[in-house]
Amino acid sequence: MREIIAVGALALVCGLAAPAAAESPVQSADREEAPAQAPDKVEINTADRMELEELPGIGPRTAERIVEYRTENGRFEKIEELMNVRGIGERTFLRLRDLVQVAGTPDQQ
Repeated sequence: MREIIAVGALALVCGLAAPAAAESPVQSADREEAPAQAPDKVEINTADRMELEELPGIGPRTAERIVEYRTENGRFEKIEELMNVRGIGERTFLRLRDLVQVAGTPDQQ
C-alpha cells in the first residue's frame, strides 16, 4: 500500500499525472485572452456632442443636429426617431442601432 501511495505521489510531483481540475495550456490562454466587455450603448437622450461624435457616421454637424432635435422636439421615444434628424438616413441608422439606446429600452431596435 505504501508503494502505491509513493508511486502516486512521485507521479504528481513529476507532473506525470495531472489532477482532473488542472487546466490545459489552451484553456489557460483562452481565459487570459477573454475579450473585453462590450462598451455601454450611447444614450441618445443624454449624450453630449462629443459622445455622439464617437458613433460611426456621426460627425460634429450631425451630432449638433441630434442635440438640436432633442431640444426642439423633446426626448427620443425610440431609436428609430434618429432617422428624423437631417443627415441620418436608413444606412446610417442601421450602423447605429446596436450602439445606441433610449433610456429604459436597452434592447429596442
